Parts: sequence; C-alpha cells; structure tokens
Amino acid sequence: MSDTADCNIAWFNCHAGVAGDMTMASLVDAGADPDEVASTIAGLGVDGYALLFERVQRCGVEATWANVVVDHDHHDHDHGPPHRPAREVLALLDAADLPARVRERARRVFLRLAEVEGDIHGVDPAEVEFHEVGALDSIVDVVGVCAALESLDIDEVWCSPIAVGHGEIRSSHGLIPNPAPATVALLAGAGAPSRGIDTTMEVSTPTGVALMATLATGFGAMPAMSTVSVGYGAGTADTSERANVVQVVAGRRSGPGDGVDDEGTPVALVEANVDDVSGEVLAHTIGRLLAAGAHDAWITPIVMKKGRPANTVSVLCDPAAVEALRSIVLHETGSLGVRASMLRRWPQQRTETTVDVEGHTIRVKVAAHRAKVEFDDAAAAAVSLDLPVRVVLDRAARAVEETEIARPHDTP
Repeated sequence: MSDTADCNIAWFNCHAGVAGDMTMASLVDAGADPDEVASTIAGLGVDGYALLFERVQRCGVEATWANVVVDHDHHDHDHGPPHRPAREVLALLDAADLPARVRERARRVFLRLAEVEGDIHGVDPAEVEFHEVGALDSIVDVVGVCAALESLDIDEVWCSPIAVGHGEIRSSHGLIPNPAPATVALLAGAGAPSRGIDTTMEVSTPTGVALMATLATGFGAMPAMSTVSVGYGAGTADTSERANVVQVVAGRRSGPGDGVDDEGTPVALVEANVDDVSGEVLAHTIGRLLAAGAHDAWITPIVMKKGRPANTVSVLCDPAAVEALRSIVLHETGSLGVRASMLRRWPQQRTETTVDVEGHTIRVKVAAHRAKVEFDDAAAAAVSLDLPVRVVLDRAARAVEETEIARPHDTP
C-alpha cells in the first residue's frame, strides 16, 4: 500500500465510437504487453479462438487492430448467433484463473450489461440471455481490456463523449435502432455524454460502451496528468471521413502539490429540499443515485418555513452526470425543482485489497492514512461465523494493519 496519492490514468477518446476490440487494441498500442494480455485471457480456460494483433492504418493513422478469430465449428453454433446466460458468463469469470482486479472489473462490466438487458427485455438480470455480448469474442474483448489495463497498471479510467451513429442495425432480434437500446441505456445509466456522427454504422457497441460506462471514473475532456504513452485501436472498417480508431492517452497524476492537479477535479452538487417524502423512499433514492454513478449521495435533516421538518437530498457527481442524476431525484422524490452548483474536489488515491478472517475474504479500501473495511463483506462473514459484525470489522482492520507492518518498506 502506497503512502502517496500517485495515480495511473487512461483517458479514452471515443471520437469515432468505441468497441471492445478497439479498446483492447488501443491499450496494447499504448504499451500493454500483448503476451501478458493473451496469457491472462487464457486463464478463462476456454479454447476455440485465436487473438491476433496487427499493425494497420485508419485514415492515415498508424494503429493496432485486435482480431479475435473464433472457431464457430468448434463451439457448434449451428442454430443462430452464439449466446450464454448471464449467470454462465459470471460463473466462467469466477472459476477462471485471473488476477483479482481483472476479474473484478470484468464482472462489473457483465453485471452492468445484465442489468441493462434485463430492464430492456423485462427479465431478471440473472436470467438474461446474452447474445452478441455473450459470444466468445465479446468475452475475450472484455477480459482482454481488463488485462491490458492491468498490464499498464491503470488505476483510473476516464472517457470523452462517445460518438454514436444513426438509422438502424441488424441484431439477433432483427432490425433495431442505431444506437442499440442497450447502448443508449448504458449511456443513460452512467450519465455518459454522447454525440451523433453522420454514419449508419454501429460505431459504438454495447460491449464497448459497457466498458466505459462501468469502468470510467468520469467523462469529458482529458484530465490533468503527465502523459506517458498514447495508443490507437483500430476498428475493422477504414472509413474516409474520420479515422476509425479509439485513442487512449495513458499518464500519471500525483497528489496536490505536484503542479499537475492542484486545481482539483470539477464536480457538481445537485440538491433538492423535500418535506413530504418518507425515509424509505429517501433511502431508495440514495441507492438509485449511487448505482447510477454518483460519487456520493446523502440526506440532511433541515427545518423549512413555518417550522416544517424536511430533508435535503444531496448528490455529488461529475458535471456530465448532472442531467441523469437530476432526473432520478425528480422522479423518485416528486420534488418541484432541484438546484446545482459547481465545486472542486481533491480525492485521495485509494486502492483495494483483501484480508482473510477465519476463511472469509473481506475487501478493504486503503488510503494513505486509513483503511475502511467493506461492511457488506464483514456482515456476510459475521452471519456465517455467528459473530457480532463489530468483531469481524475489528479483526479485518487488524489484519490490514498486520499486513502493512509485515510489508517491506523502502529505505532512504
């Protein structure tokens, strides 16, 4: 665990759209070790595919193309497009021999996809049948992106506004709008900015957008950092209007005082006063806001005119997410209006580790001067061990301290 606020960042410029293979290729082009990426994907324990990286040009821009070649005969897909239930994909990830952060990131991407597809088709997320995104090449893309991020030791992902096409596209369900319903739902859920470009191609796929919507810390212009490398991941088509590439800029940001991010990160504070909403509804609203990507959300008791007791719903979020989160506040509380103001924040860099408490793995968020045990993990362990949760929390905290004491430290 580091005592610094150093942070490795990858900012993706999706000026021509985004897809899983383009994202993976951009990271390899930026310096991720292709052999390490391939070796990590092999930890899935599946065969019947080949992963090839090739140098190509798109509109005169040198780029890397990631070509996932699937042996469909090997997988016996004789009855239409390949598909897998969401639970099967998640079970595959759980059983795979993957680095912890690769597994965690990949699981979050597919969980987000399952939630979106469940809403669209009106089924339980666990019962969602992945079609295109459940195909082997999409699984390889997602795990490959997470493996490439790990190869570059990327802590934070940031993303530009995402380009989308128009018209209609063919899917396993027939002709559907472009951008696809899942793509739009992912953008909306993350409060991710997007812009239309003049093409009927599906320039942004559900897999590509899911990666950004799930992994991105924020959206917008490139954040302040010291650039280390740049990469370009090519799409299959070579169009004449614009370079069909995803650009990634990888760099490093240190803590306040290094001259890079002294001005902090811009954030928006969205608030509404409500005096006729129950505590249960407020708790549900907070849950929805956090699930939609808010940095934080909370309730503050207040006293309004004529002595009426009330509450302020407060949401801290990226500026690009204001519209989506404002809509949630209005929809859930019935408030007649909201207000917003711009602030700046200086988040402390943190990492996640795990400790073992009597055979139970518990996640812990670690910052420079403190560690916070994941309560849900501790609560689950407490039930299983028949112990008070405070005891499990204390043991997990002491396990972190012992790990830190035992860890070798650099000497001057």
